[in-house]
This record gives sequence, C-alpha cells and structure tokens, in this order.
Amino acid sequence: MIMKRMKSMRSSTHNRYEVAKEKRSMIQKRNKNNSVAASAPENPADSHGLVQIVLPKPKLDSGTSVSKALQKRKTTREISERKLQLQTISNLLWAACGVNRKKGPFEITGRTAASASNSQEIDVYVLMQEGVYHYDPFRHQLDPVLEADLRPIAINPGQASLAAKAPFHLIYVADIDKLINSAGYQEPGLHDPEVQKSYYFVDTGMIAANVYLFAASHGLAAWFHNCNKPALAARLKLRPDQRVLFGQTVGYPKKK
Repeated sequence: MIMKRMKSMRSSTHNRYEVAKEKRSMIQKRNKNNSVAASAPENPADSHGLVQIVLPKPKLDSGTSVSKALQKRKTTREISERKLQLQTISNLLWAACGVNRKKGPFEITGRTAASASNSQEIDVYVLMQEGVYHYDPFRHQLDPVLEADLRPIAINPGQASLAAKAPFHLIYVADIDKLINSAGYQEPGLHDPEVQKSYYFVDTGMIAANVYLFAASHGLAAWFHNCNKPALAARLKLRPDQRVLFGQTVGYPKKK
C-alpha cells in the first residue's frame, strides 16, 4: 500500500514537472520568435517622418576601468544641448541593457542588466528632438515610435527647465506581461502586483546604474529622475499592462 502511494506521488510529481517543462519550452519559443513583438510600439502611423536607425556595432574597448568609473560616478543635472554621436548612443544603449551573450539564465538571451527570472521586462524608449524611438536590444537598433519632441515631459514639470533641451533622454517602461509570462522560473511573485513592483523597480535601477557607469567612464553627464508618467503613457499609446517608471537624461555636461 505504501509502495503504491509512493509510486503515485512520484508519478504525480513527474507529471507536474513535465507540464511545467513543456510550458516553459513553449514560452521560450514564443519569446525567441517574438522577443521584439511583445513590446514593439503599436503606433507606426505616428512615426511616418522617422526612419529606423540601425546602430553601429558597440565598441567595447573605450572608456575607463570600472573602478575609475565608480570613482567618477555622480548625478549631473546641468546638461548641454550638444548632441551625442551615433557611436556613443550605440555604446550607451548596449551598456544599458544590450545583449551580451546568446544564452543566459533559463536558456534565454543574456543582457548586460539583470532582471527577475530573466524576464527582461523593462523597455527603453529614447527621446530626442526629432522624435521617439524604441530600443530593440536583440537587433541593436532604434525603431521609430512617434515623430514629436517629447523631451519637455521626460522630466517632472517642476524640474523640466534644468535639462528639457538635453539631446538624449531615456524613458523606462515596465511590461507586466513579460513578468507574468516569463520563460524563466515561474515563481508566485511574478503574478503578485505588489511583488511585481519590487521586481520592475529594482530591474530599472540595474539599467540606470549601467548608464551612470557608462557616463562616468566617457565623461558624460547623467541624471536619473522622475517624469510626467500620465502624459508619456498617453503620447506613447501604451497598453494598460505597461507602466512608465522613470527617466534618465544623458549628454555632455554644461561648461561653467
């Protein structure tokens, strides 16, 4: 009797394992085939005046050491209007959350910034004078989203005068769908709204820290800040399960 019960328990556990394994495999295939589609902006008609920007291959041999970058890391709010070169933008975005290995945790593509269960739920939008782009880390390119200058709402209204004309703003957006349907370990917290918050806030911080270190390493100014969330969500036409979180402005420091 006991042996039968033990065999039944082992069989039940095995079946649950196989079901979970099959579900993970299905999600991994979906993520591999549709890694960009899950977060790709759905308003191409608003970007008719913009073109896709294929970024040059990032140069990984520039900048100072990590130790020097940590020593120099700081927040600088006074940022000039001088534009960043395309190579610098390429290097910066790769450092922020680019692909750095084909196989990371759970057999999913690895990124320079960690995320809960390797969900990679933070999307990065780039705001420049000519318009808004969505960073595609898998193809390392900027996809057009909106032909409009949204830089004034990339910063909180009370502080917009400090860097509203800075050339390069990052907006961090959480995609809850990626957390819920992660191809990584399916732990209960991924489905809990409060736990989700802790995950996507920390994961945003991981990316922002990379940007700070890159800026420090290359003599750039960086400022992590709040933003006009309702206005950005409306203009970017985000889904209900997407959340605008924070902004980060990068550029050359103003000369005093």
